[in-house]
Amino acid sequence: MLHKVSPLLFRLLPAAVAVLLCRSCANIASPTGGAYDVDPPVMKSASPALNALNASPSRIEIEFDENIKIEKPSEKVIVTPPQKNLPVIRAAGKKAIVELKDTLLLNTTYTIDFGDAITDNNEGNPLEKFLYSFSTGDRLDTLSISGKVLAAYDMEPVTGIYVGIHANLHDTAFTRTPFERISRTDSRGRFIVRGMAPGEYRVFALNDLNRDYKYDNPQESIAFLDSIVIPSTMPAVRQDTIFLDSLTIDTIRTVHYTRFLPDSLILRSFLSDFQRQYLQKHERPEAHKLNLFFAAPTDKPTLTLLNPATENDDWYVAERSAKNDTLLLWITDSLIYRQDSLRIQISYLRTDSLNINRITTDTLDFNMRRTGRDRRNAERKEREAEREAERKEKEAEKKEKDGKEEEKTPVKFLGMNTNIQSTFELYNPIRIEFDQPVTTFDSTLVQLQTEVDTLFEAIPFRMEPDTLNPRKFTLRTRWEPGGKYRIQIDSAAITGRYGLWNNKYEQTFTVKPLDQYGNLEISLAGLPEGKPAFVELLDKSDKPFRRSLIKADVAKFQDLPPGEIYARIVVDDNGDGAWTTGNYEKGRQPEEVYYFPGKLVIRAFSDHSEEWDIRSTPVTQQKPPEITKNKPEEKKRRNPNQERQQQQQQQQRQRQNQQGSSFSGSRGGGSPDTSAGTRQRSTGMR
Repeated sequence: MLHKVSPLLFRLLPAAVAVLLCRSCANIASPTGGAYDVDPPVMKSASPALNALNASPSRIEIEFDENIKIEKPSEKVIVTPPQKNLPVIRAAGKKAIVELKDTLLLNTTYTIDFGDAITDNNEGNPLEKFLYSFSTGDRLDTLSISGKVLAAYDMEPVTGIYVGIHANLHDTAFTRTPFERISRTDSRGRFIVRGMAPGEYRVFALNDLNRDYKYDNPQESIAFLDSIVIPSTMPAVRQDTIFLDSLTIDTIRTVHYTRFLPDSLILRSFLSDFQRQYLQKHERPEAHKLNLFFAAPTDKPTLTLLNPATENDDWYVAERSAKNDTLLLWITDSLIYRQDSLRIQISYLRTDSLNINRITTDTLDFNMRRTGRDRRNAERKEREAEREAERKEKEAEKKEKDGKEEEKTPVKFLGMNTNIQSTFELYNPIRIEFDQPVTTFDSTLVQLQTEVDTLFEAIPFRMEPDTLNPRKFTLRTRWEPGGKYRIQIDSAAITGRYGLWNNKYEQTFTVKPLDQYGNLEISLAGLPEGKPAFVELLDKSDKPFRRSLIKADVAKFQDLPPGEIYARIVVDDNGDGAWTTGNYEKGRQPEEVYYFPGKLVIRAFSDHSEEWDIRSTPVTQQKPPEITKNKPEEKKRRNPNQERQQQQQQQQRQRQNQQGSSFSGSRGGGSPDTSAGTRQRSTGMR
């Protein structure tokens, strides 16, 4: 029987061995997919060649060593001189292709700044600061200037704004002719204008809304330097550090290079105080209310009621914003607000096509949106209300005859809101706002009292009506820290325009004691001489909440709530107590702003003093990152495979070093040649 089985085993044995070998091979050498690509694309050739002279191409092809992508070419790629007709910029396999649509200028250096727009097709590794240049003449201009653009009001980095130059030094060049060369700021507000020829230049920034590369629209934010810029170069030296790995330094080299100047220009961008004025919208949300919205601050308009006609101008009470850009009319004549349709003639300032403000007269219709069905329903409700009133009158007469008490009808009171809370801030006045404009406010029916020995005693106060809003009032007095107070307002002390009066009001509250506040004194240095200035304290959203004038180089703040705050200085050139923007036509720069380069921590029941030299930290580094809204773009994270590969290489080097140490110990110490050989191998593995 064994003799019969043997041939079968011989036939099956090769197959079994093959299976075992396959499984063994699979376990030992599984494919890993190869090393992760971390290198950016490398340029191999270009047509025309890089830095070519006497070239006039309409199509440029740049070839790389791998397939590429071009990310956001319209945003990231800058062609200069600026092109009226947008070039076509695209990737095709390993090539970057640029098709120029404008006629090229004679004897001009053209630069195409790709920034970090070119990446490899698979992993997205960016080729940073890639620049392609050629010249239509026999000389290539290579000078450049660089710096930052910051928003003048809050020193935020300005992203994506054009920075351009003019060799024409006349003021009108910025408003009448396109830039000669341009750049665009990155996420940190940085710019580099390249390919400049020797000479003198004016430098500007422009948020170009219509892409004509000149300042012809007052709604475009701009910046300009007062001084003339002369580009130049100088030899410079820097230290470059070569690492064996992420922690171990191999070599520190001294590198000689050419520094292009100036390289630290600061442009402060602003929006002109000119704003186009026009009537945006008008509406009638309620029968007795009319709203008018203007596009910009304006003078108070003139109003005339046409339908229904009236000889008097006291048919309304106006409520307006501080700059008259919002106007609310409370109609006080019931014969007028009962009309479904009103027609008003209005005269106001309007900006024409030449950006000149002129008095314009329009006729506006204010209609209640009532359909015929709505009108019939309203008439029906009025008849039902009349019948209901007659019925109640008869019931009241009957109850009176029967000796029964008349049922009381709920009374609708004038709505009132205050800022009073159970725990009140020491520096706050009491603010009161009503639902309707107020006709009478009898302050004798208002009592403010403080607690003395468990009893409340009246104290003096001052009641101030708001100059813009007829519904607002402010009650002021001198609070005692930690004091307990009570405010009482009698019923019918205040009467509204539409016949409503207030309900009785009473509120008890306690003012915070001094031990819940801190004080701050800031001693300042480096301020411009002879100019007024003030310090603003800012919250975590960069919003000012307190202000103090600087006197004798000191700003003082009393009764600050505990917490983390920030500070800035405004150099108030015109002394109006507010930041003032710039004006290019008048050659006026925006008022200077400086940020305290850190945060201030206010502790309760503590006096804080701070010394601040506004020149000690560069302006570009002053604003704390915690309140900087325009955060710079973070570079793409490296692939984990790359980090793992570096760790493996570092571990391998450590094992080699340990083996070298053991070998040296057994021989009584390593020779210099052996140490050098080990170092060369480590360097080669970077």
